Amino acid sequence: MTPLTPVDRLRPLNSKLVSHKPAHQHHRTDTNMQAPIDYLNPQLPANLRCVSMPLVAATDATLSGYGRLVDDPAQCQVEIVRWPAQGTRPVDADTGDEAGTTEGVFISEWRGDILYGSNEAVGGNYILAYAVAPELASTEHDRPPARMLLWHANYHPDGGQLFFPLERRPFYVPLALPGDDVTPERFVCFSFDGTQGLYIHPNIWHEGVFGLAGKQRFFDQQGAVHARVSVDFAREFNCLLEASIG
Repeated sequence: MTPLTPVDRLRPLNSKLVSHKPAHQHHRTDTNMQAPIDYLNPQLPANLRCVSMPLVAATDATLSGYGRLVDDPAQCQVEIVRWPAQGTRPVDADTGDEAGTTEGVFISEWRGDILYGSNEAVGGNYILAYAVAPELASTEHDRPPARMLLWHANYHPDGGQLFFPLERRPFYVPLALPGDDVTPERFVCFSFDGTQGLYIHPNIWHEGVFGLAGKQRFFDQQGAVHARVSVDFAREFNCLLEASIG
């Protein structure tokens, strides 16, 4: 495939859409996260509690440690993490980071009460969030969502990730700092006005980009290895992460 030029990257692209517990307790349920996750049919338990995320306007200051704002995607270099050594000998300095990046269009689309995502860069299709309890969710209406309920998040140990809006419309991105001991209360929901994009460092917990209504498109660039480490809030913490968007 011929690499995209900086102008091509901003050009519209064809894509395939592809029981309650007290909030202060963390009763983490161990799950077999090695089994493939069915992102389009997560079969979540009913009656999950909700953990509210603080809503913070995205600035370079508030994003410190997570990443940064991006004015021009052509000027944003995605970090690639060198393949880790397996013993006492180091990986040769000119190897282990040569897979580069992959890119495409990330689509965030509300259909009734369900927010669907598709990532052309890695061929992924997902349910990102719900506007109501998952067991009550319906796609048979067009009412705008008043909140989003997040059931899953992940990070990429192999590289960073860039999201840049192809339409100048507001969007949200929930993030948490690195650590496999992550808990729901560590997540912050950052709001963006649609005039700038977001770059996140490797190992930052996230779950794509969340449009506030209808369908929104983003240019996505990330590490081509695409290693993914997951947290399932519903099964591990008996909860969903919540943010108001109405």
